[in-house]
Amino acid sequence: MFGKAPMKLFSCRSSKQLAEKIAAELGIELGKSSVTDFSDGEFQPCFDESVRGDMVFIVQSTNPPAENMFELLLMIDAAKRASAYKVIAVIPYYGFARQDRKDRPRVSIGSKLSADLLSTAGVDRVITMDLHADQIQGFFNVPVDHLFGSSIFASYIENLHLKNLVISAPDMGGSKRANAYSRYLQAEMVLCYKLRKKPNVIEEMSIIGEVEGKDVVIIDDMVDTAGTLVLAADMMKERGAKSIRAFATHPILSGNAVERIDNSAIEELVVSDSVPFKIKSKKIKVLSVAGMFAKTIQAVNLNQSISTNFLF
Repeated sequence: MFGKAPMKLFSCRSSKQLAEKIAAELGIELGKSSVTDFSDGEFQPCFDESVRGDMVFIVQSTNPPAENMFELLLMIDAAKRASAYKVIAVIPYYGFARQDRKDRPRVSIGSKLSADLLSTAGVDRVITMDLHADQIQGFFNVPVDHLFGSSIFASYIENLHLKNLVISAPDMGGSKRANAYSRYLQAEMVLCYKLRKKPNVIEEMSIIGEVEGKDVVIIDDMVDTAGTLVLAADMMKERGAKSIRAFATHPILSGNAVERIDNSAIEELVVSDSVPFKIKSKKIKVLSVAGMFAKTIQAVNLNQSISTNFLF
């Protein structure tokens, strides 16, 4: 017990490995839960211990398939119906976040719908990390604690001791994030401008800034097909970059993304364990965010400020 209400940490199936690490950081055992699967594909999560009057934290990233989101919704609903005091969703990777606006006619705003579903299920608070767009926090009617991968990435970059460090964003949308790293590390910044023909397909890219003889570090919130990342890295290498590394919080790595990275100019891709990661590659290094989430969970349970956990 860390506060007035006992704290219990549970996990949905997809994020159980990370949840176990978080529990170990907190010095507690992961709560007991199970899932009943039916022959038609339906499933029913269940808490295998009492949660009445407890602060219940449920860990689950909502990356595809959509069952990950729905399992989290069912767990939240189950906790509410079991008289939990508060239910906090710990979502290391918030899926559908790229659908944060109507960028063309007759499309949904998936990230807003996801926020509404979580609220309807009865969530009291959300803890997440490196949202694709900051404004998604405003889609919720409950408090959102937004953590940043910079807490683990910045110190790693510092320890590389790169003499000609340059920070880059793979597109204009990531310029704010890259600028924060640039100011903290006191390094120059270059940008990439891309024009998309359709999702996951880049028609044109150009680099704004000087990379010749530089040690480039590309910062992004996620890496999906790795098309943008690899194209940017290869172009920078052609322009004389000395070395190229990339840091992406969420390793979605769909399709042949890993093969693209292995065959690219990228020397190292550093990611977090926000999404279950089983693919092996000599170029990919995984840093755990378990400690960061454990500190935040403990602070939330004690009604303490979490801003001290932010590097920048």
